[in-house]
Amino acid sequence: MHSAEGTVEQYAPSMTSIDLNRFRLRPGETRREEIEVEVLPFLLGGERYEPAPARLPAVLVASEASGGTLFTLESSARLSGPCMRCLGPAHVDVEISAREFHDPDGGEGLRSDYVVDDRLELTAWARDSIGVELPDQVLCRPDCAGLCPVCGRDLNVEPHEHADLELDPRWAPLEQLRDEA
Repeated sequence: MHSAEGTVEQYAPSMTSIDLNRFRLRPGETRREEIEVEVLPFLLGGERYEPAPARLPAVLVASEASGGTLFTLESSARLSGPCMRCLGPAHVDVEISAREFHDPDGGEGLRSDYVVDDRLELTAWARDSIGVELPDQVLCRPDCAGLCPVCGRDLNVEPHEHADLELDPRWAPLEQLRDEA
């Protein structure tokens, strides 16, 4: 995407980065740019979750402060993939509001991992920021019943039980406790 200062460049497969030399900020100065960041799919629990759109509109703010540069990245993303309980379609919306401080002359704790060779690696930063915000489970709905452990049918569509099944005799003591309660 084009901005007043130039373009956001792409290098390597599916990587969006921005050249930091173009900012040349003075202390106390701030620059805000609307950009697009390519985000790669996520693999969670062996399932693939695709961002939509693959190129997220985002706002990048760079501020010169105390000998370093403070970067802020804000965006929102929607990931789509299978529900972790029933395998039906599921979506999760994530808001990104991430900050990074980078002082090239500072110690290791003051250098951002997303700045490499005077380039801010936006794809990696956005992906990590989304990953931090993801829920423990991606579900089609909060009360998803999942799949039947016996026959594999979707319990959301066809709620049922298998009463005619013979129980494992090792569970008999627990059955007695349940019947006594």
